[in-house]
Amino acid sequence: MTFEIQKGMNKTFTLFSVLISFLVFGMSSACLAQKEKKQILMHAEVYKGDTILVQYMPFVNIVAERKFQSKAARKRFNRLQYNVKKMYPYAKLAGELLKKYEAELAGVDSERARKKYYKMIEDELKEEFDGDIRKMNTSQGRILIKLIDRETGNTSYEIVQEFRGNVSAFFWQSLSRMFGQDLKSDYDPNGADREIESIVQMIEAGII
Repeated sequence: MTFEIQKGMNKTFTLFSVLISFLVFGMSSACLAQKEKKQILMHAEVYKGDTILVQYMPFVNIVAERKFQSKAARKRFNRLQYNVKKMYPYAKLAGELLKKYEAELAGVDSERARKKYYKMIEDELKEEFDGDIRKMNTSQGRILIKLIDRETGNTSYEIVQEFRGNVSAFFWQSLSRMFGQDLKSDYDPNGADREIESIVQMIEAGII
């Protein structure tokens, strides 16, 4: 009797094991089938009759190690890098503000309203930057003038001329000349300002 019960239990266990195996195998097969059916969309282009898959890689900046001829040259570049990093945020903000002011001024028709708006801009800028600008040295001021041209596409002279008129632009240009600055100076990324441009590109790439 005991043997028969044991035998029956063994058969039940065997059937149960087979059933579990079927279920596990079936589930595994279903999962594999689902994975196999999963589609991955990729960009392709036809080149000379052949379809070629195209994978776009993220942009990578490769910067060669800079070599200096002397310790003085290294020190000068490090100082330039420090000043550019310090002035770059101001130039970026100047570009953003100029776009904002130009857009708002586009809807102002009367000369009286424009002058009132100019005064508001001047007061706003003074409140925001007056303390910082007074702390800038001559080198930082020169770099800021260059970077503003880079970010806005306008020289500092042209910006003053646009918002304050010819007389104010002439006055500030004359004053700047006394301190060795030139509000009319253009940004030349491939020439005189190539070192500044290389530093800016490293800043924008997150390298420094």
